[in-house]
Amino acid sequence: MNLEKYIRSIPNYPKKGILFRDITSLLENKKAFQTAIKKMQKIISKIPHTKIAGIESRGFIFASALAYLHNKPLLLIRKKNKLPGKTVSQKFKLEYGTDTIEVHKSSLNKKDKIIIIDDLIATGGTALASAKLVEKCKAKVSAFVFLIDLFDLPGNKKLQQHGYKTHKLINFPGH
Repeated sequence: MNLEKYIRSIPNYPKKGILFRDITSLLENKKAFQTAIKKMQKIISKIPHTKIAGIESRGFIFASALAYLHNKPLLLIRKKNKLPGKTVSQKFKLEYGTDTIEVHKSSLNKKDKIIIIDDLIATGGTALASAKLVEKCKAKVSAFVFLIDLFDLPGNKKLQQHGYKTHKLINFPGH
């Protein structure tokens, strides 16, 4: 199944000059969604891991299904002040300003090997911050798995330059 045809491209959203890659059309098609999950499952079945983390919010969709199928705990990497317990935080730069992500302090330990899942890799800021967050908790990042790589943006290369393994199902230009 060609998953690319289930991704809508919306020009000038959310602002002028952005070509938004919309995954809702893939999620709304049960065969396309099942195919995406099966392909991700095949990738992560070859990677040693103890837990699966999803990056807020679309990463949760894929990570939860994969954690269920692999019988692994699901970790939520969330924006600041969204988790009720004690958290570990990581600030990172955005194109225009900064943001912070968090994970529950009790969710990770030094024996953990984490696969981090998200829907898309673009500039890599959130993904790299997620890896640093995992490592702050003394855990190891086994790999990243993305539905989409915007290959002409620096995110995937940035992660690889930092020594992280990355996997993706679909390649699209970001512009």
